[in-house]
Order: sequence, then C-alpha cells, then structure tokens
Amino acid sequence: MSQSILILVAHPDDEVLGCGGTIAKLANKGAIIHVAFFADGVFARKGEQVQQQKELHSRRMAAKKACDILGVKSVTFGDFPDNRMDTVALLDITKTVESLIIEYQPDTVLTHHAGDVNIDHSQMHKAVVTACRPQNGQSVKTLLCFEVPSSSEWQLPGSAPAFDPNWFVDISATLSCKMAALEAYASELRDWPHPRSRQGVEHLAHWRGATVCVDAAEAFIVGRHIA
Repeated sequence: MSQSILILVAHPDDEVLGCGGTIAKLANKGAIIHVAFFADGVFARKGEQVQQQKELHSRRMAAKKACDILGVKSVTFGDFPDNRMDTVALLDITKTVESLIIEYQPDTVLTHHAGDVNIDHSQMHKAVVTACRPQNGQSVKTLLCFEVPSSSEWQLPGSAPAFDPNWFVDISATLSCKMAALEAYASELRDWPHPRSRQGVEHLAHWRGATVCVDAAEAFIVGRHIA
C-alpha cells in the first residue's frame, strides 16, 4: 500500500473501528497518514447546547488521543451536521474532500462503505467517490472502503449493496494498538453482545483474520486501484 494516506470519515471513532489496525501497521512502516472527520458527532443527540459543546470538546480530544496512539500525523475536524449530512448539498461535502486531497496529495484514500445504515457514512462515500474520480492531476491511485460495526452489517438485504470484502490487511501485530485507541472512545462503546463493544470489535478482527488464515485482519472493498 501507499506511503501517503488520507482517511476520510464521518465521525470520531469511525477511523478506529474501520481501519485502526491498518493505520497503526502502515504508520509503523513509515507511511504519512492524515485523518479528517466531517460531522460534529454529537449535535444529533438530546441535551442542552452547553452540554453538547462539552461533549464535542471531549469527543475531539478523544479523537486526537486515539489518532496519536495509532501514529497519525494530522487530524482535522469538520462541522457538518451529525446524522444529517443528507441535508447538506453533496457538492459542498465533495468540495471539502477535494480540498483535503489537494492539500495532502494522498495516493491512497480510505473511507466508508456505500451500503452503511448511517446516512453520514453513505454521504461520505458518495462525496469521496466523486472527489477521487480518475482525471488528470488526480493523486489518488487506490480507493478502499471499510466496514464499521453496527452500521455496515445492519443494512437490510436489497436496501443497499452488502459489504463484500476483497482486500484484507493482516493486523495480527497491531490489533492491540487498535484496541488501545478504541479505549479513547470508551464512552461510545456498548456492552457485549453489541457489535460496537470491545468484544464485538475484537471478535470481528479475528473472524476477518480467520477468513484469510491469519490471527486478525481488517477487511476492505477495493473501489479502485491503479498500479
């Protein structure tokens, strides 16, 4: 994989859930990794504005801590409305993605799967696909889509494309780092047997690993790869 990587996600914690082990593995190999969050992640929740502002600050601090654990070089935050990104013109989201690609010139981009239940995830996917179209001057050569527990697997058959991975990254050596980064988002985790529990995330990693005969893996769908 690449040495210049941009992770484009809707919410803080999506980067760890979807590709935290891969981020840590690539960072250990010297890759330059940037993570961009697009939605605020908290304002769809009930509560007073002052409390929401506190939660926003806490969530962003958690994101910075998690990304630091994984070895990410830079973190940026957007302010698109949480769980309402479909109320924003797709062009506005796409332009933000394009500006990040121009700034960081990644040759690999990782983002959400098209079929996720979460509307912010699917909007992110559409914007990234548009921004990464292979035209003159495009730096992106590889586009990968990851799964997010409690979103990718909860879509109904026929409602959207299923997550059917064809690219696997062995994270046997970095699963512990992924789990350590996940602890930064402890308030977002659920109790077992929820898929976004500690056990759920770890079980998924081992199952994806078992499907390719390694101890632990993260799975992706290759959107495009230009060799």
